[in-house]
Amino acid sequence: MGFEVNVEGPRRMFCLLNENDEIVFALSESVVTGWLVILIVLAVCLILTKDLKKIPDTKRQCAAEYIVKTVNNMVSVNMDKSSLAYAPYIAAVFSYIIIGTLISMIGFRSITADISVTGGLAFMTFVLVTITKFKYMGVGGYFKQFINPLNIIGEIANPVAMALRLFGNVSGGMIITMILYAGLGAASGALYNLIGIQPIENVGYVFNIFQVGIPAVLSIYFDLFSGAIQSYVFIMLTMAYIQMGKE
Repeated sequence: MGFEVNVEGPRRMFCLLNENDEIVFALSESVVTGWLVILIVLAVCLILTKDLKKIPDTKRQCAAEYIVKTVNNMVSVNMDKSSLAYAPYIAAVFSYIIIGTLISMIGFRSITADISVTGGLAFMTFVLVTITKFKYMGVGGYFKQFINPLNIIGEIANPVAMALRLFGNVSGGMIITMILYAGLGAASGALYNLIGIQPIENVGYVFNIFQVGIPAVLSIYFDLFSGAIQSYVFIMLTMAYIQMGKE
């Protein structure tokens, strides 16, 4: 009995067709899940910032202040104290990436396994870095750096590398998990055949013994650990590129 591994990109969740059945407008799975992530982040922010007081008297406000202080400290250490204006952007990007990646643990497809999503995030950082360079270098100074052709390559390579690094690690982990899951299903089928248990016609085996427990352990690494690391790496690179734009 064969096991199919589907490694296609995000599905189309909604399509608007014209009279010739041509797609006029479509929403991909990444867009729908991305809006779900935004709603989750918004809900968390609203919950944590409800009824704030000058002196915190709830665990909710303490948690909110701890998150703000942690992000501000990270920006101060990796950039400088004058760069705290970038802290909300860093926090927003980190929240979006880590929730969008870890959402696969509850059955959704990681949005960061879509190159269009990671490319969009990298492009936002590129725009922010460019604005920062214009602010600190001036228009003349910004374009003067491109006298050296290597600077042109570097300007393009940085956002491309950021997008591909995040996409490659997340999608690679997702594909490896799917392949191993299918392999464990095949191993379960081989064991059942060995002991004389036959699959149900048109259904297969209802319960694959080797798919219990092992995928959960793999998910801890590929989804939880790797997702958190890649989210952290992305914002660290973002802060590094912004800081270089100020120098």
